[in-house]
Amino acid sequence: MSDPIITVGKALAWARTVLRTGEGETPALDATVLLSTVLGCDRVDLYREPERILTDIERGRFEQMVSDRLEGRPVAYLTGQREFMGLDFLVTPEVLVPRPETELIVEEALRLIHGGPEDSVVVDVGTGSGAIAVSLARHAPSARVLATDLSEAALSIARQNAERYRVKVEFLLGDLLEPILVALAGQIDVIAANLPYVPTAQIDTRPPAVRAEPRVALDGGGPDGLGLYRRLIPQAFRFLRPGGHLLFEIGPGQGGTALALVPRARWESRIMPDLAGWERVVIARRI
Repeated sequence: MSDPIITVGKALAWARTVLRTGEGETPALDATVLLSTVLGCDRVDLYREPERILTDIERGRFEQMVSDRLEGRPVAYLTGQREFMGLDFLVTPEVLVPRPETELIVEEALRLIHGGPEDSVVVDVGTGSGAIAVSLARHAPSARVLATDLSEAALSIARQNAERYRVKVEFLLGDLLEPILVALAGQIDVIAANLPYVPTAQIDTRPPAVRAEPRVALDGGGPDGLGLYRRLIPQAFRFLRPGGHLLFEIGPGQGGTALALVPRARWESRIMPDLAGWERVVIARRI
């Protein structure tokens, strides 16, 4: 920005123009989110005070954030948070950025919990930022919620998010369901998982903002990206009670392969599409 005096309106116009030259899909939204973060206000306030003049510090910080966004850094990493299920979650480069489509898992899990016993036991596998686990604990306070992750750094972020909303979640370090006590075998009502499901060969073809996220949170392993689910499904069968449910997120085009991983002799399964009509969540009920 070359003008000596920059207003909110001018700053937004400049940022929208600059960000349109990048690979981001929402330059106008990105501009408003970044500027509202810099100014510590709601996005609607930007349009109420378009003539507000930015200080040199605010201007410098905003220009740097726009530059970082143009280079492909996710907006959530720049602002340090992401909204999910009506809650603001702390997000850092150590965790995957929560996606709106993952809310489908939470909504379905809550439906199952509210239709089951008051003392339901729920596990979030590969919790990352804790978005699923904390949302479940917040909206179903009578349930016992456990969450696992391989990354201690991710669990640290998840714990902070649980503390932010004063909910109780039992966080466990380890691979998939391995940290869960054997005493819970056959006792769990719902297992939810948004594990990596991008095929290894496709990681480097994803947009820069996606590649900026932890590779371990993206790479599902193997040619179809469903390697982790191949391991999780038999574990889930051992831990779920009869009639319990496994919910896991997949990508478009993975539905048929994902359903084939769930043995019909042991499970009743189906695909739930997202709002755009894409295959998104596998819902499997243990027989």
